Amino acid sequence: MTGTVHVVGAGLAGLSAAVSLAESGSRVVLHEAAKQAGGRCRSYYDPALGLTIDNGNHLLLSGNHASLDFLQRVGAPSDALSGPDEAAFPFADLRTGERWTLRPNAGRLPWWVLAAGRRVPGTRARDYLAPLSLMMAASGNPPGRSGTIGERMSCEGPLYERLWHPVLVAALNTDPRESDVGLAATILRETLGAGGRACRPLVAVEGLSAAFVDPALRFLAERGAEIRYGRRLRGLALGPDRIERLDFTDEPTAIGPDDAVVLALPPWVAAEVLPGTPAPQAFRSIVNAHFAVRPPETAPLLLGVVGGLSEWLFAYPDRFSVTISAADHLLDAGREDLARRIWNEIAELNGLARELPSWQIVKEKRATFAATPAEAARRPGVATRFSNLVLAGDWTETGLPSTIEGAIRSGTNAAQALSRSGMCGRAQAQGVA
Repeated sequence: MTGTVHVVGAGLAGLSAAVSLAESGSRVVLHEAAKQAGGRCRSYYDPALGLTIDNGNHLLLSGNHASLDFLQRVGAPSDALSGPDEAAFPFADLRTGERWTLRPNAGRLPWWVLAAGRRVPGTRARDYLAPLSLMMAASGNPPGRSGTIGERMSCEGPLYERLWHPVLVAALNTDPRESDVGLAATILRETLGAGGRACRPLVAVEGLSAAFVDPALRFLAERGAEIRYGRRLRGLALGPDRIERLDFTDEPTAIGPDDAVVLALPPWVAAEVLPGTPAPQAFRSIVNAHFAVRPPETAPLLLGVVGGLSEWLFAYPDRFSVTISAADHLLDAGREDLARRIWNEIAELNGLARELPSWQIVKEKRATFAATPAEAARRPGVATRFSNLVLAGDWTETGLPSTIEGAIRSGTNAAQALSRSGMCGRAQAQGVA
């Protein structure tokens, strides 16, 4: 390509698009409104804790092939993600005091459900057949047309409360009863349905920036990409079939006849600067809590918690962190009250003193789009009616809910679309695969 590809937005979707384009030989200019890259998946220093934390805890799985491929391509450290050597998910029930570890076997044939010691206490092997109804309902249906999980499987009982609800609400960030069947089916098909090899939990212990963002920025710089911070897009100059200018708050950027644009912005911003763009309109929040206490050596890196306020407890080397998904009901709760309630649960689970340590509560109101059938149907594809403009973002139609894996796939999809359209004529197929 003789022109330039302007990638607007340096979250993971924008970084993924920029990496694929730069890898294929395209000239890339990356524009970001903030003073740093990473969007919702970045690390920052928090003075209240005296620690560097992520703006949201994220769990990846060994079956997230786009994410793992991205890390390899940008030269991320080999230990960027940490986790057990096998698929193992420890759980604790605050109501009963019970603890167990879910251990799917490595292969696709799920013989692990026949072994009582590998499954949820109080459940039977045949109970694990329930998600098959989700797979069948989603088969062949377009996004948003398969109904809700609540319509397709029972959302009650020990197995739902101790496995399906924690897993699905974490993946979808929406009450499973109202969540889209197609999105749930994709998650299950690519993880538990693919066997334990695809289910090994992985955590960016040193931070999301160290794992994903910083290596990507180095990769881009080494290939001559230009990165411009503090550039907030306020509008587009639209021609009959092309984008002709990017209007940033500081100064406009003309788009030449051989140039292209990747819009990797949040859905509400994309819909504002490009009227008529289909996009999700309802969102769900996430609450993260951080405590400046070094976890005991016996604390697992990741612990699923049922029967309490906490849902997933991360034991980082220098802190405990908790994630609560679909947390709209907590947005008006007092921050200190939340911190005390969550810390009491952590203390109980780990035998620690109840005195509240240094803490931080992060409430992200529009963390993800609501994974309902209505919102799933509003997700756009990568292409637009403008020949030199494509979309990227975890809210576009990736087949996945709003996740790191979905964001990275969307960026790759955007780069591939430009290559297919001829806007990136010099890009080679393997560069944007």
